[in-house]
Amino acid sequence: MTRLPVQPAHALAIQPPEEHWLIEDLWAAEAVGIVGGEPKCCKSFLALDVAVAVASGAPCLRWFRPARTGRVLLFAAEDAPHVVRARLVGIARAAGVVFETLDIQVITAPTLRLDLPEDQARLRETVAALQPTLLVLDPFVRLHRIDENAAAEVAPVLASLRELERHFHTAVLLVHHARKGAAHARAGQALRGPSDLHAWGDSNLYLRRRGDTLCLAIEHRAAPSRDGLVVELRAQGEALALHVVDGAPSAARVLTPPAPVPGARIEQALAEATTPLTRRALRRLCRVRASTLGPVLARLLADGHVTRSAAGYQLVPS
Repeated sequence: MTRLPVQPAHALAIQPPEEHWLIEDLWAAEAVGIVGGEPKCCKSFLALDVAVAVASGAPCLRWFRPARTGRVLLFAAEDAPHVVRARLVGIARAAGVVFETLDIQVITAPTLRLDLPEDQARLRETVAALQPTLLVLDPFVRLHRIDENAAAEVAPVLASLRELERHFHTAVLLVHHARKGAAHARAGQALRGPSDLHAWGDSNLYLRRRGDTLCLAIEHRAAPSRDGLVVELRAQGEALALHVVDGAPSAARVLTPPAPVPGARIEQALAEATTPLTRRALRRLCRVRASTLGPVLARLLADGHVTRSAAGYQLVPS
């Protein structure tokens, strides 16, 4: 019989501090976890806000700064495609990013059952092909036909998602409902189903209403947790999105402005350039994909803010 591999504790890998987070203080890097809460607590809005932040680099909830950006894969089982699109458009506007530049890939299959081996295989193949930084599944109740209260049936489903995270280094966000009548229970213990769901998450976010106030609790396996952060769903024209209302920010967060979003970085690079810049030069300077750069340049050209010549792109003086 072959022995199990072992390694001295001092030889285990060290994770640099800059690699701890996907979104600073909100979601750990390559973490699996749950966005939970009672009905009508804006769970889907929060999940989509996380998706927009990861896809764009804009602060989540206008507050939490992404440490990493990349493609997002989304399956919204309860909402029609036009509803998902409208919500993403509103969040993108609130975040100050161009909706068309977001690399959010939406699974359009009518159903996805994670208790079925064939659907697990289809999801795995999709993740393998797209290599998303974040996978969002909303909500858990629409992703299976098992007994949600039976730990023996829930555990294999959660294990399949954990395997996706470990194999493809993909963070997984699962939207889930809280039990009725559990308003006084600890947030994680208020989730529907067995305690395995609470224990499974590396980063968990819980939304609760206290009277007319919507509160966010943040829970991490390997970092300090936080409770009582006040958020609200705010409409500014067509920009409908959640915003942090009350947060007692640290001095470092106050003094350090959020990193500019891709569109702003591109405009800044053009403004600082003394000669026209090619697409390749812009991609290198701004560290953006061609799929992000193209729509931003098209918008700037259409608005008359940029000119294009054989030498490249140049900002039109104000």
